[in-house]
Amino acid sequence: MAIDYEKNGHVATITFNRPEKLNAMSLRMYDALGEAYCEARDDNDVRAVVLAGKGDRAFCVGADLTESIPALAEDRFDISEWDAAHMKGIRMYKPVICAVHGLCMGGGFEFMLSTDIRVVADDAIFQLPEPQHGFVPAGGTLVRLVRQISYAHAMQIMLMAERLTAADLYRMGVVNEVLPSDRVLPRAHEIAQGIAALGPVAIQTIKEAALTLHSEPLEEAFKKEAILGQKAFTCDDAKAGLANFIARGANKTKKPSHSQ
Repeated sequence: MAIDYEKNGHVATITFNRPEKLNAMSLRMYDALGEAYCEARDDNDVRAVVLAGKGDRAFCVGADLTESIPALAEDRFDISEWDAAHMKGIRMYKPVICAVHGLCMGGGFEFMLSTDIRVVADDAIFQLPEPQHGFVPAGGTLVRLVRQISYAHAMQIMLMAERLTAADLYRMGVVNEVLPSDRVLPRAHEIAQGIAALGPVAIQTIKEAALTLHSEPLEEAFKKEAILGQKAFTCDDAKAGLANFIARGANKTKKPSHSQ
């Protein structure tokens, strides 16, 4: 299958496990990745996800050029069947933290762009080489990248098809942290654990709003924000959190008793 799924507490880890092929994606791996995301989405015990690649050389170099790409080029396969793997249309509102080392190219780059927080190795290499081969990065990138960073930087990455460094992507605002390679995965898990300790309804509502409201007209977006906010304010997590906050405040205002 070459996609590993492991759960530790409230954090699920999904790993590309085909290091001998630089974690290149077979058709079956695309199916398995989508299934892993849906498993995490549907498991109420999972509150955050880490996405990583096995081995030292690559996070993922995208679709296997000997299988997946020929299937598309010969029109034997509909690219929309990869939607779940690219987190399209599956309502995945649990946060996904990406841990990148080595090569992150093509579909691998696209997988990273589908995640929420990106921690990358200082020696990682990034590229969207699709135009060099006559096709396009259509795993969400044509929509996502111009919404995530500045137009000029997005077009530079997509049109020029150049190799880029971690420092380049940090400057462009694509990634969150650049660290030595051996610190990347532990840091991604640290972030995931920290998020998993927060109110799950609040966290998922924030991500849902970020993904669904940005293209709405302003007044319509405000209306939908209010609906999402009301759902979060009235959930059990919020009620318990507010009760704890009030109790802590009451304890702080109590005057210490004095013995006579």
